[in-house]
Amino acid sequence: MAIINELQLSKDLIRFPSVTPTDAGAIKFLSKKLKKLGFNCKLLVFKDKKSNPIKNLYARIGRKKPNLCYAGHTDVVPPGNIKDWTTNPFKPLVKNNYLIGRGANDMKSSIACFVAAVSKFLQKNRKFNGSISFLITGDEEGYAINGTKKVVDYLRRRKEKIDFCIVGEPTNPRKLGEMIKIGRRGSLSGKIEITGTQGHIAYPHLSNNPINTLVEICKKLKEKKLDKGNKDFQPSNLEFTSINVDNKAHNVIPARARAQFNIRYNNLHTASSLKKKISLIVKKMSKKNRCNYKIDYMINGDAFLTKPGKTIQMASRIIKKITKIHPKLSTTGGTSDARFIKKISPCLEFGLVNKTMHRVDECVSLSDLKKLTKIYNEFLEEYFK
Repeated sequence: MAIINELQLSKDLIRFPSVTPTDAGAIKFLSKKLKKLGFNCKLLVFKDKKSNPIKNLYARIGRKKPNLCYAGHTDVVPPGNIKDWTTNPFKPLVKNNYLIGRGANDMKSSIACFVAAVSKFLQKNRKFNGSISFLITGDEEGYAINGTKKVVDYLRRRKEKIDFCIVGEPTNPRKLGEMIKIGRRGSLSGKIEITGTQGHIAYPHLSNNPINTLVEICKKLKEKKLDKGNKDFQPSNLEFTSINVDNKAHNVIPARARAQFNIRYNNLHTASSLKKKISLIVKKMSKKNRCNYKIDYMINGDAFLTKPGKTIQMASRIIKKITKIHPKLSTTGGTSDARFIKKISPCLEFGLVNKTMHRVDECVSLSDLKKLTKIYNEFLEEYFK
């Protein structure tokens, strides 16, 4: 069995312009690589009437327990203006001991490191006591409708058991080894529409300006502190991301005003409890000002926490051994697909350095690629010992 090189596989994956929701052949290519290592690969395509079809992959080798899963995504964000890049973002370049390309740290190289680690592990342990699986999606950077969420539902229907999952997202702010994510804040988005009465600007008493009510609502929601945080999570935070009136006439009081917001919240709340609080404030202030209102919510997943047990302690020990850094256990940052996987398995997130993700000239150091492969390999050896 040939050992896979993490740098070469990283380059191969980066060459696929797999900007969400386009797969561009990345999933099929990865599936072929895993089949050569002995994995049973299942390509899963999910779609619905309102969203694009998405290719996903679930691959497994072995049928015994425990089943250790690696989760990741082959989709990437758009590169922006290609002229701003040192190289074409989908033609990977090694320069000054860094690999440059879209997906270099978020997160094609992390996938490559785990595949390389597995190839080394399998060469040494042909008959290990357990199973290794991959859960790879092409819909993490997008709306995540037809990706990991539906793969998890598929696995539940098949009674496919995952005992522990490593999510390979880039978790380290500056140096490899700084941070393991053991949980994530929840995310709730909302759109508020206030309807008043349109009229002439010179006769405000004959109209009802919805902007005034919307401004009051925004002020009230921002002033209301949701919590002070706790030992595992930072304080919850609501931010308005848009206020829109669509009124080009300077002498017309508009009929409608809209705002949108997002809340990143800790485990002191649920999406349901937050919706009740927000709706109550909007309803109360709209009624006071004799306006109508409408709120649409989009739930991106509640907060979750994996309590540090033996497996997370083992990961911390291995990371410190290889990087000489004691990793911090954290719940900071945005959301990830761990919010879906945690329904069927405990998770930790550990991958590359994230400071250039989504940026022009996204890159990863060659040294970090080797170290991450070694960390993943030692994790496999320890987990199945």
